[in-house]
Amino acid sequence: MGRGRVTLKRIENKINRQVTFSKRRSGLLKKSHEISVLCDAEVGLIVFSTKGKLCEYASNSSMERILERYERYSHAGTQHTSTNIESQGISTMGYANLKARIELLQKRERHLMGEELDSLSLKEIHNLEQQIDTSLKHIRLRKNQLMLESISELQNKVKKKEKEATQHELERQTHEMMPSIHVDMLCNRDMCQAGGDGEVEENPREGQPSIVMPAWMVQHPTNK
Repeated sequence: MGRGRVTLKRIENKINRQVTFSKRRSGLLKKSHEISVLCDAEVGLIVFSTKGKLCEYASNSSMERILERYERYSHAGTQHTSTNIESQGISTMGYANLKARIELLQKRERHLMGEELDSLSLKEIHNLEQQIDTSLKHIRLRKNQLMLESISELQNKVKKKEKEATQHELERQTHEMMPSIHVDMLCNRDMCQAGGDGEVEENPREGQPSIVMPAWMVQHPTNK
């Protein structure tokens, strides 16, 4: 004889109820993962236990995207069935979805802080670890980028200061050389004027040979 149909009803024994919940939850998570992989479907699963603990599954770790997609779909469907949706504000279903999303985000925040990890499975712990590793990579990349930008800015400032210092030094040397050039120009001008007046230097310049003329060349010719 085949097995008869089992009537579904609440399990009265608390321990049996908790054991059944744990087993069925694992099977539900497994089925959700299988349908997401086999059928390439976006699956989002949210389960609250009797103690209020949240159990969730999202294909490709995209629960937020699934909730946003559901909200858009739900809002679009509501617009087709009700013309007063905008005046009524957030519907009861929208409020429930928003509340569930807030609770989910708060729980994920606590998980990222290393809190309330007892309810997570091994796979969920692994996914959380990957998320933290990815976040740390982005943080380190941004940190290195800011450090390189800071170093480049400091190098540009140093080059600018060196250029300004070099420019000031050139200007100082130019100012120091100007009086000497002016004096040389005045001396050259005085020497030129002295040569034009027919003055003869008393002492010959060093390095020039002195010419002595014979006496017979100096004698004046006599009139015959």
